[in-house]
Amino acid sequence: MNIGFIAHDAKKKLMQNCCIAYRGILAKHDLFATGTTGRLIQDATGLQVHKFLEGYVGGEEQMSAMVEQNQMDLVLFFRDPEEMSTSYNDVADLSKVLRMCDLHNVPLATNIASAEILLKSLDMGDLDWRVMYRSFE
Repeated sequence: MNIGFIAHDAKKKLMQNCCIAYRGILAKHDLFATGTTGRLIQDATGLQVHKFLEGYVGGEEQMSAMVEQNQMDLVLFFRDPEEMSTSYNDVADLSKVLRMCDLHNVPLATNIASAEILLKSLDMGDLDWRVMYRSFE
């Protein structure tokens, strides 16, 4: 399955720690991330990560496009609600990722609690329906 990762600056260390903890599960899947997040995950875990552009220069849009094309099966988007920029582009990109996940029934975690539940579910096969769903789109 294809798993996407996005993390705002204040959440990047948390994303790294999550990926270290669940390295065994993640190693079985194809990983995609915005630039810096992908590099940090790869450096911390040794896992191969397909890296998009940096989030603020188009990486979040690239992730949205994969979701929109139904090529992403799970997204972990650790966002920092305390420090989110109110610039139009950041809000529009954020909204697009969330909207695309909703439109295409892509499971989305925006915090560590929901990420752990989804990753454990992924490991147990509870998200295998995504493969079938993707083939019907």
